[in-house]
Amino acid sequence: MKIVMLCGKGCSSLFMYNGIKDDFKIDAVIQEVKPSIKKLVKRRIKNLGFIEVLNQSFFQILIPRILTLFSKRRISEIKIINNLKEKPVPQAILTEVASVNDKECLDLIIKIQPDIIIVNGTRIIGKRLLEATKTLFINTHVGITPEYRGVHGGYWALRNDDIKNCGVTIHKVDVGIDTGDIISQNKIEVTNRDNFVTYPFLQISKAIVMMKEVLITIENDQLRTYKKEGTSVSKLWYHPTLTGYLYHRIFKGIK
Repeated sequence: MKIVMLCGKGCSSLFMYNGIKDDFKIDAVIQEVKPSIKKLVKRRIKNLGFIEVLNQSFFQILIPRILTLFSKRRISEIKIINNLKEKPVPQAILTEVASVNDKECLDLIIKIQPDIIIVNGTRIIGKRLLEATKTLFINTHVGITPEYRGVHGGYWALRNDDIKNCGVTIHKVDVGIDTGDIISQNKIEVTNRDNFVTYPFLQISKAIVMMKEVLITIENDQLRTYKKEGTSVSKLWYHPTLTGYLYHRIFKGIK
């Protein structure tokens, strides 16, 4: 199998790469630079309104930083237990692109002709790239789909008192947002020491194990996908607002 990783610059991409590289050869890693914050904010304002986005921004500026400061020991513990490593991708197989949807990225994928593209932490992949090759695109989503599409799926499940859907999904990538056929799903185990900033570490730890299992099924030509019968596609979930987070933390204990 020829495998390519298509990823962002976050630590979860390094965790995934280092977590699977010893069991499966990664032929190339295509890494996109972080998208423009200005453009992202403009798009959010258009979708959600200025007040909502301002409230989300206050949350993003304050809460993750404070939680990370007080969660260093727990994060370190999760990394050690699950052997999460942030060793850089070797330059020999790494290519940086401005966007996964740029022609440079498309040309590179066509040149490599991979069997599988593992997606992790990129912006939404456009139709042109998906339809330009018969390669199988598979994505790790830190949430259970179709109930929790978008971001922070673990947190939103807990906030909705929906512990059974606090977990991880590996799915095929299609032109929708986290709407592709499901390959594998699993719950995470949350302790009273966990919170908004530790959930993703638990999720990527689980996702690495799941991804290895998925790659084995593909290697053995036994891949099966499914849609959940009777489950409607959820709304998109965004970042919490500062006021919303504080209310549910104080009155409902959702960290």
